[in-house]
Amino acid sequence: MKLAFGSHFIILSRKFSTFAFIMRANLFIIFSLFFGTLFSQGIIDTSLNVPLLSINFAGHTPRGDMSERFRENLSIGGSLLFKARKTWVVGVEGGYIFGRNVRENITQQMMNNDGFIIDNEGFPADLRLTERGFNSYIVVGKVFPKLGNNPNSGLIINLGFGYMQHKIKLYDAQQKIAAVKGDMAKGYDRLSGGFAMEQFVGYLFLSGNRLVNIIAGFEFHEAFTKSYRGFNYDTGLPDTKQRKDYLIGFRIAWVLPLYKRTQDFYYN
Repeated sequence: MKLAFGSHFIILSRKFSTFAFIMRANLFIIFSLFFGTLFSQGIIDTSLNVPLLSINFAGHTPRGDMSERFRENLSIGGSLLFKARKTWVVGVEGGYIFGRNVRENITQQMMNNDGFIIDNEGFPADLRLTERGFNSYIVVGKVFPKLGNNPNSGLIINLGFGYMQHKIKLYDAQQKIAAVKGDMAKGYDRLSGGFAMEQFVGYLFLSGNRLVNIIAGFEFHEAFTKSYRGFNYDTGLPDTKQRKDYLIGFRIAWVLPLYKRTQDFYYN
């Protein structure tokens, strides 16, 4: 497929390689744990009931049917979890999925004999294909503080049940391709969604001085989706496939523990 990508788009893609993200995330975790321990003079000495508000960033590799449509992607999202004194965790979380690596060829029918997409004026068009999607879950889990630096930190295992949706976004940079104008793009975008599950295994670190609080670990998504379009213009065929879309990735999150101000749980 010969699509005209601008140089700025190529530079952006290099900056967001999944491998580089994982390496930087691991370095950040080591840095955070070291300095969190170094400066934790007021270590929490008892397990607490505390809401945890977080912003997270993740990189994924697709598997199953999703690997035939997309390559690696990234996501940004957030969560609101409640950690009980007995170390159980419940809450909600979600993420916005994005990526530039579209594998499925949906533009073959638009190309001329030379392999170019031609716009309405007869010139090579600038059509960009990217991945877009989101997921949302209700989460239950548990913290195992025996592996932590204080009673509120440790190994964390979460299970999530919810929904995942994804599609191919078609961006006509010059707005000169009639085949993808307006609602016509829906015949190519492969919009799909359905029930999804998530598993997360990682480490929750809550420092005693509240300066460094992170969650980091590996996540796994399994979604059982189907097309919401029902018919693909490029193939001229109905899309009735029951899909199995999987994501495997690494997530790091900055956490804001919402401690009660009136509660005194520090010692010097």
